[in-house]
Amino acid sequence: MSRTWSATMIAPRQDHPAPLLRTEFSLDAGHGEVAEARWLVSAFGVFEAYLNAQPVSADVLSPGWSAYEWRLRYRDYDVTDQLRRADGPIVLGVALGNGWYRGALTWFGISHLYGDRLAAIAELEIRFADGHRQRILTDQTWTAGPSATLDNDLYRGQTIDARLHSTDWLHPGFTSPGWSGAETISFDTSRLTPYLGPPVVRHEQLPPVAIWTSPAGKTLVDFGQNLVGWLKLQVRGPAGQTVTVRHAEVLEDGELGVRPLRSAQASDRFICSGAEDVFEPTFTFHGFRYAEISGWPGTPTADDLVAVVVSSALARIGEFACSEPMLTQLHRNVVWGVRGNFLDVPTDCPQRDERLGWTGDIAVFAPTAAFLFDVETFLHDWLLDLSTEQQHASGTVPFVVPDALKYTAEQPGFPRGTTAIWGDAAVWVPWALWQAYGNRQLLTDTYPAMVAHLHRIEQLLSPTGLWDTGFQFGDWLDPDAPPHRPADAKADPGVVATACLYRSSIIAAQTASILGHHRDAGHFARLAERTRAAFQQHYVDDDGLIVSDCATVYALAVAFGLLNEQQRARAGDRLADLVQSSGYTITTGFAGTPYICDALTATGHLAIAYRLLLQTSCPSWLYPVTMGATTIWERWDSMLPDGTINPGDMTSFNHYALGAVADWMHRIIAGITPAEPGYSRVRIAPQPGGDLTWARASLHSPQGPVAVAWAIHRHNNLTVTVDLPPDLPADICLPGEQAVSVIGGHHTFSARLLDTAPERSITGPSTSTFQRGRAS
Repeated sequence: MSRTWSATMIAPRQDHPAPLLRTEFSLDAGHGEVAEARWLVSAFGVFEAYLNAQPVSADVLSPGWSAYEWRLRYRDYDVTDQLRRADGPIVLGVALGNGWYRGALTWFGISHLYGDRLAAIAELEIRFADGHRQRILTDQTWTAGPSATLDNDLYRGQTIDARLHSTDWLHPGFTSPGWSGAETISFDTSRLTPYLGPPVVRHEQLPPVAIWTSPAGKTLVDFGQNLVGWLKLQVRGPAGQTVTVRHAEVLEDGELGVRPLRSAQASDRFICSGAEDVFEPTFTFHGFRYAEISGWPGTPTADDLVAVVVSSALARIGEFACSEPMLTQLHRNVVWGVRGNFLDVPTDCPQRDERLGWTGDIAVFAPTAAFLFDVETFLHDWLLDLSTEQQHASGTVPFVVPDALKYTAEQPGFPRGTTAIWGDAAVWVPWALWQAYGNRQLLTDTYPAMVAHLHRIEQLLSPTGLWDTGFQFGDWLDPDAPPHRPADAKADPGVVATACLYRSSIIAAQTASILGHHRDAGHFARLAERTRAAFQQHYVDDDGLIVSDCATVYALAVAFGLLNEQQRARAGDRLADLVQSSGYTITTGFAGTPYICDALTATGHLAIAYRLLLQTSCPSWLYPVTMGATTIWERWDSMLPDGTINPGDMTSFNHYALGAVADWMHRIIAGITPAEPGYSRVRIAPQPGGDLTWARASLHSPQGPVAVAWAIHRHNNLTVTVDLPPDLPADICLPGEQAVSVIGGHHTFSARLLDTAPERSITGPSTSTFQRGRAS
């Protein structure tokens, strides 16, 4: 969608850390009531928009982060009611902060990546009852001045001086000697694009669960949940008194554990006015559970402060719970990981000097995200940035989107180029969204990026047809890799990359066929065939062993369909052997972990998959839960059993990628799978296992709400209840039984499970009293 802009981008003539811009006007008289009024606003930096001293919307950190060089989003506010209530002169105000545009980005400590001046562009268009139109535009008649914010940065934090705070600038007739004019700056308005995804908002508020004094005499606050946002506090202190709040995710030796933050100060500073002050630092955000407060006059109480949770406004659509409390907590941790990291872009972590849109994380996590939240427009918007960055990088999908790392090219030793999984986000994320939501337009919009990615890989293949050249992240963060060398995995990087190429080729061929690009479909199908043949020839020996003989290579080969029937059975058995020999602990990293339970399940080792999932020893999914985690960790041992933080340079306690196992929980434990894209037909096939006695899940699909609940009663009697939207067809598959088809309504099924031994899959033969569903 494009529109013609008449406004100009304006900046203060005198620079400020967080400048304010204003203008005032009166409604044209004699045209009746305001029928409609829309205010379009964007900025270099982040902005907050006001009309007559009131925020025009609840969004924060707008316009977010996009590929600013080519895509700058604008917010479209309906201010009709506010203008109808206006009496007399009207003031428009815009407050600016550095945000991603001018603030520090990446662990290289570089700021001003996109520009060194904060600026805004806005158009207010008013339509009156008689059809008359009035427009108020940003131009050189606006004025600019300083705010009470003395410093603001996503990594450093924000400093607010309450002695300078005033709302006078939002009222008619305001003048101040500290204010000067604004000036227009060069800007191509064709870069402006409307929001496709949701805005960032204050999601909820969490009160402290504990306030105490640390061994070092520091005042510490625990909010009980690792979250993303900031503290809102009220305090009365002597004028000039500075209250400092530092944030961190964990404690170590009884004090704030700040080493994982690296160079991020994650500290907000509030300078008191002498009166009762309320502080809320909305031009930054932090990832934290704990806060250290210094300089407070007296001792803060739970009534003085609250944690404000900030996230993109995503609707929660998927739920899961089961009889194992730790597994339910793991799922809750996955949800909070999404909430914290889906802040305008799908970031890898929200706390240290990074917070980048790493493509590899979302490539493997997209199916999980699409079940838990309605992320269709959120990720569609991000994929447009991916495509834009890719087009300006000769077809290479960057490691992060938006690509802040392209500005760090001079840094020695930093890898570049097309990589598996990370680059495959161009293919895997759209496909996951297609399966979840069935939006053909999304496939159409993202298809060129798929094609460009695969054509780029084709240029990199060896004469053997393998993708065994160039840099690869491979099975990143293999738990056996040294803490300071996360790429040193057991899995051969060529095996991983070639397997991923096969999967991407298959998806691209299917996408091309859906969209009617039949020549492309044939090309990618042949590429897939050649890749599969090369994989089998060069990586699979006569005994069915795969090069590097570790869990990840077998998981990928099985899950992606690279093997013939005999090889597949052998790979499944070998994978099961490896899992058993590890004591049912995790031996996979970013590449293998999302697929290992699926590979075990598909080859008849469901019980082993459950034992792997339910393991509590480190490394495992549940080990962090035993350590009190409330989000998913970056490393399996981000915190060591003795309570010390992993010594690696890269340690996060809120990193959603390893939570991709929740997708398996939704599909295998609960049994909800789209049989056709967008759940136009659903498959209900729960596969109970482990020691679970019940599970339930629900999904508000594009067709309506789908819910499944099962329970195992005495004598291994299994009862499954299914609730479907009217007219939605579903295939119901109980363990060991033929599928039955139902349409809509409430249904109950039962079966008797005879074989639940931990070393064998319960999907084998069973005696059942299988009852057709009864609609009610």
